[in-house]
Parts: sequence; structure tokens; C-alpha cells
Amino acid sequence: MTPRILALDTTTEFGSIALVNQGAVAWETPLHSSQGFGHILFDHIATLFENAGWRLDQIDCFAAARGPGSFTGVRVGLAAVKGLAEALGRCVVGVSNLEAIAWHGTAPLRAAIADARRGQIYAGVYDAKLQPVSPEVVMAFPEWLAGLPPGEIELLTTDQAAFLAALTGTRFEKAGFREVPRALAGAIGRIAEERFLAGMGTDPAALDASYVRRSDAELFWRE
Repeated sequence: MTPRILALDTTTEFGSIALVNQGAVAWETPLHSSQGFGHILFDHIATLFENAGWRLDQIDCFAAARGPGSFTGVRVGLAAVKGLAEALGRCVVGVSNLEAIAWHGTAPLRAAIADARRGQIYAGVYDAKLQPVSPEVVMAFPEWLAGLPPGEIELLTTDQAAFLAALTGTRFEKAGFREVPRALAGAIGRIAEERFLAGMGTDPAALDASYVRRSDAELFWRE
């Protein structure tokens, strides 16, 4: 069976949607909206299906980035795939967008990094099968770098310019980053396809977010 996957990433202002089939990304559309995606997402999905000549009822599995990232953005993507999957009786797969960054790597150990704002990063370390070697965290970049295990580790991110200066004087200074595409939906769809075929698709109601960091409202309430 070669499932058809619709994959979404709305976790940052640089989102994307993709259709995956037969182990390849059939279509991928980068999106950008500093105002979020709730008001434009379904129009873009409709256009994507029209361009691809696919129908929504042909989708076997729906996938979305489950975080970390913007709290509102994460919820928009998850709500969209949960609603579509529930309506069509399909399963869902949630994929960390850090995993999607690591998917682009080639080394046995891959460190995926994303901007978390407030002088912090989201980061996680994975092996070549995208199994976590260390938990996903949110913390200051220099502190996280200093705590990485010894040995060769490939650093990956969608925007290396934000972090390059912090590599000065570290063991990663010469190696630098591998910059991956901002559009992560294709990678999310490829990961989801493998997991769907392995029987790892879940009921839409079971799909949950991975925020890593508490929301601004919760942080401010604690303070």
C-alpha cells in the first residue's frame, strides 16, 4: 500500500503544506503569515488539492507538526488535521518539527535547532532513525552547546544566521550549521508515511501538542 498523506506545519510564521505519496513529496507549498494561519490555511489546502488533482477523500493519513513553536500556530495545525481526519474516519500522525529538521541530516547524530525567542532555542538530538538521543529542550544556545555529548554531531537549523556567532570558540566553529528548508511539511509527511506504514497512526482524539515551553500566559501568571 502506498498511502497518500496531507501534512501541515503551522508552528512558526513560515509554514507549509504538502502532499506525500510513494515515498516522495508530490506537492509542497511554503506559506508565510505573521498573523497566523487560521484564516488562510483551508484556502491554501483547497488550492493545493486543485493543483495536484487530488481529492480530500483520497487521503489515507493526516499529519501535522505538533511543536514546539508558537502556541497558537501549533493548535491551528493540530485542530485542522484532527477535524479533517475525524470527518473522514482517518488516522493522524503528529511529528515534532525538530524531528523534521533532523530528517534532512546525514550524520549518525543530528542536533536540530529552532529559534524559541527570548534568547533561547528549541533543540533536540536524534540518531539516523530519528530516535531521540536526548529530550527536546528550550534553553540558552551557548548553554545547550556546552552540554552536547562528545563526538561528531551535525547541527541543523532553518536559519543559521541567528546562531552562527555563538559557535565562535566552540568545537563546532569550523563545522558550522547545515541549513535546511523552512518549509518542513514535506519532511513531516515523509516521516508520517513511514510511521503510518508501521501501524503508528493514531485516533485524532489522541493527537497532542509538544510545546516544550509553557505558554506566555502561564509564565506571566507564575511570575
